[in-house]
Amino acid sequence: MYCHLLCGLRRWDAVDCIRAAYAAGLVRAVRLLQSKWRQLCDDLESGTVCADVVTNAAMRGAVQDVLAGPRPELADRARRICRREDWRGVLRDLWPEARYISCVTTGIMEQYFRAIKHFAGAALPVLGTDYLASECPIGVNLDRTSPPEDTTYVLLPTAAYFEFIPFDIDAGGRSDATEPVDITGVEVGMTYEVVITTFRGLYRYRLGDVVKVAGFHNAAPRLQFVTRAPPGKENSEMLTEKDVMAAMDTFQLMLNEDKESIPTGSEVVEFAAFASDGGGQQRHAKIAVEVSEGCRLLDHERSGDSAAFLRRCRASVEGCFGAAYRLRRATGDVAPLEIAVVSPGTFDKLAEAAMRSGAPANQYKPPKIVRHQRLVELLQSSVVCSSGSTEAAAAQ
Repeated sequence: MYCHLLCGLRRWDAVDCIRAAYAAGLVRAVRLLQSKWRQLCDDLESGTVCADVVTNAAMRGAVQDVLAGPRPELADRARRICRREDWRGVLRDLWPEARYISCVTTGIMEQYFRAIKHFAGAALPVLGTDYLASECPIGVNLDRTSPPEDTTYVLLPTAAYFEFIPFDIDAGGRSDATEPVDITGVEVGMTYEVVITTFRGLYRYRLGDVVKVAGFHNAAPRLQFVTRAPPGKENSEMLTEKDVMAAMDTFQLMLNEDKESIPTGSEVVEFAAFASDGGGQQRHAKIAVEVSEGCRLLDHERSGDSAAFLRRCRASVEGCFGAAYRLRRATGDVAPLEIAVVSPGTFDKLAEAAMRSGAPANQYKPPKIVRHQRLVELLQSSVVCSSGSTEAAAAQ
């Protein structure tokens, strides 16, 4: 990613669009630019690539061929743009020939849309993409300028044989007794899990995507992506991705409103939920939150105040969860939610761990619900403060 940015700054006048598979990848690239722009400018000025950042010698050599020697005038140009406080419209200023930005912004990628719009500015449009899966194409986006919440995809009926299992979004699961329907049997306003039979041999394969039928384009359903279905044979989970995203929207609002204890500008950078047994009969639902550097929640000396703030947020955050979670809380199967703030860079480590396990860098999607125990342990080991802090509770 560092090499991509360096080459882009060198050939700034040749960049006519900015594309990424997912919005999360584009935001990660801009945040890397925010943290490394000084080093990038130094490399551009000298015509070399910092060996401490790019350790692969062959890659450094290939990028230095693109740099084609020192470019101090380009380094000065990039410094003038990047040294400013407000990065609104920075992508347009760095690459003025770019006509648009294109990436997936629906589903769990919707949380990054606001940041991309900020970095793009008003003059650089952010366009949505089509609905594509590794298994087969699903649908076409006929209005690419629509915001994520209004984006729909017209199903491609000849791409595969599609079936739809009715899905109860409030209960967070599907019923095994429910019969799937084909594209002629779907109803507007209903949610379904997508099942495909492909020309390459997949037979009645559960794609794992939950969609809502928003209407029809001629005879083809218009689908709106809702969330991911629970994996494996589970019929339901405590939380869905949609629950967690709504909860973090509420948490961000509370960060913005509590200006006395939390300074303005504090931002939720990334988050994920996970469950643990907690050593007792009750299961524990937890949300790990990474906030921007400088946020007072990261101050170890104020851990008691931070834990108190997180406990004040707990009821409002839990109010965003669906019926599946509320039922388990009512029956006592689940302990009160724990909100934990993790150290900066934790989710970068999570991404690195996923890529070491084989996930492609350009296809990586930050999980909103973490199920692998190794990744759960990484999150738990990075906690700075939490609403379940025993020290803060004792202090009260």
